[in-house]
Amino acid sequence: MKITGTIEFPDPESRSSAARILQALSPDNLRSMESDISDERIAVRFHSEKIGSLLATVDDFLMNVKIGEGVEQTLNKGK
Repeated sequence: MKITGTIEFPDPESRSSAARILQALSPDNLRSMESDISDERIAVRFHSEKIGSLLATVDDFLMNVKIGEGVEQTLNKGK
């Protein structure tokens, strides 16, 4: 059985930040995840055969996004 999940960033204000972070993280994307970055939608889809693997991938991804947000906020404070 294949398990899938999607994380979307629908808020227009967060969309540009999310797009930058996702582009920065894209070299680490696994074969079990795909990013969709466009003007209308920012989303990441995950898929796996095992729920534990899916949860671990999503957990790692969200931790990386959190770090990316922190870096962006720190850089913006210097402006």
